[in-house]
Amino acid sequence: MNQNSYRNWQLNLSGLSFWLTLMAIAWLLGSIGLGWLVKSFFIVIGFIIIAPILGFLGFRWWLKRNLVEQPCPVCHFELAGINGTQLRCPNCSEPLKVEKGHLHRLTPPGTVDVEAVEVSAQQIED
Repeated sequence: MNQNSYRNWQLNLSGLSFWLTLMAIAWLLGSIGLGWLVKSFFIVIGFIIIAPILGFLGFRWWLKRNLVEQPCPVCHFELAGINGTQLRCPNCSEPLKVEKGHLHRLTPPGTVDVEAVEVSAQQIED
């Protein structure tokens, strides 16, 4: 017996029946004056699609304005931080604060920062 004959051929409309039913319900609601319900449904679906895209673009804009990448003022290790936060340098573990786009050391009041300079010694001959 030939299984590929015309009598054994079946049409699979399982996926199509869902969409036809959905369109029939939308048409029925539109014809009895409930078109606002269908329109609001499509607006909600549009918002669900657009909101993540706008959120991602907004986050990128915020990060671009608030992310600071500078070297540590103590050991010159390159690190990144967000404006207004405190962090520790992973290289020298110095506590740092990010303010107005710059890294600053967190030191107790009255602490004076000095930088050592190497001076070569010369002998004076009499």
